[in-house]
Amino acid sequence: MSPYLVLVTIASYFILLFLISYIAGRKADNQGFFVGNRESPWYVVAFAMIGSTISGVTFISVPGMVEGSAYSYLQMVLGFVVGQILVAFVLIPLFYKMNLVSIYGYLEDRFGMKSYKTGAWFFFVSKMLGAAVRFFVVCVVLQPLVFGPLGLPFSVNVIFTVGLVWLYTFQGGVKSLVWTDTLKTFCLILSVGLCIYYISAHLHLDFGGMVRSISDSDTSRIFFFDDVNDKRYFFKQFLAGIFMVIATTGLDQDMMQRNLSCKNFRDSQKNMVTSSILQFFVIALFLLLGTLMYNFVRNTPDLSLPEKGDELFALVATHHSFPPIVGILFILGLVAAAYSAAGSALTALTTSFTVDILGSTRKKEEAEVSRIRKKVHVGMAVIMGLVIVAFYMLSNDSAINAVYALASYTYGPILGLFVFGIFMKNKVRDRYIPIVAILSPVLCFILQKKSEDWLNGYQFGFELLILNAFFTFVGLLLLTKKEK
Repeated sequence: MSPYLVLVTIASYFILLFLISYIAGRKADNQGFFVGNRESPWYVVAFAMIGSTISGVTFISVPGMVEGSAYSYLQMVLGFVVGQILVAFVLIPLFYKMNLVSIYGYLEDRFGMKSYKTGAWFFFVSKMLGAAVRFFVVCVVLQPLVFGPLGLPFSVNVIFTVGLVWLYTFQGGVKSLVWTDTLKTFCLILSVGLCIYYISAHLHLDFGGMVRSISDSDTSRIFFFDDVNDKRYFFKQFLAGIFMVIATTGLDQDMMQRNLSCKNFRDSQKNMVTSSILQFFVIALFLLLGTLMYNFVRNTPDLSLPEKGDELFALVATHHSFPPIVGILFILGLVAAAYSAAGSALTALTTSFTVDILGSTRKKEEAEVSRIRKKVHVGMAVIMGLVIVAFYMLSNDSAINAVYALASYTYGPILGLFVFGIFMKNKVRDRYIPIVAILSPVLCFILQKKSEDWLNGYQFGFELLILNAFFTFVGLLLLTKKEK
């Protein structure tokens, strides 16, 4: 596939993206940047949220994971639906009642300043690492398609991609993101749907034949109840999905910024329930596409299965058997997924660092807050670029596994803090909470490394997040103040 065709595709998408971003965010003030002035229509946010939860990692990794994990990921996505409903009816009313700009303001109100800063810093580390992994996948795909053939190193690739994200989120923040995410969702669904059509046509499958081909494949198994030590075991995946989405959506400033941009909490609840159900079907499309692509590779003499599943989509989409439109659709979907996810992460990091860590909105005037926010925005882009380069030097795992493994460690203390704060009435010694939040992931790391020896062969998967939150919860119980 010509690198110039890829560049034209990216340029065309970004022209449309910048136009939408400019129209939506040209009059945005700080409240517009942080929470969209709470004016976003719930149905637009619901459609946008489908794309928000699907990053470049999902786009690349989910089709490629069916060979080793079949459709077991849908067990986790079922947990996502339940988790979204819990967030909608437990956390959303609380956050609206407190009129929060940053959701970590709840921790200050419930525990104190140390807890507030702890939550903000853990979010900062979580989101920076997670966003960098997601963006890293895209940069790795674009390197051999565009930058490598043009003789440009990986560092130029990163500067170019991060720079574009910084540009289109610079002014509007959340006010722009809701509408750019809507464009992203449309491009994503169009891309995957048409790729399924073209690959099925190449395999001479009508709709009925496609359904039979997928159902007959060993990769289409969804439920795994037979081996509790298997990472695909249903209850591991389902429970991990519930708590993962509570942590990475309900307790994540990035995702909650969109939900808090709705006019009231009831609109936000409608948005969350609707988007969670639609998300299940969109993820299912990615898995169906994965089965078809593996069937295509096995039936194409000049192709062999890639060493990593993450390489599958690019390998198939750019194959000479297909018309150029298939490669263009792949690039369009990848760019739409990746850049929008990185843009929302950059906006959330800027918001949290400005509001929570620097505390700029407490005492400073609107103009001064705006100046600080713009400087922080640049700083976040630079740090993200450096972390992406670091991942390039160190990565050796499937990207989607890396994202959830990182989330299990970094979101666990945040989840434990919020669960304790909401369901317990105890007062705790706030100044010791950072120690508990650091020790919990350390204990989880030790237990994960030793679990097979200590627990008769048991291997921890993404359910490690639940254990991490539990350790934090127990630590907070030990810090409870005695009532006078």
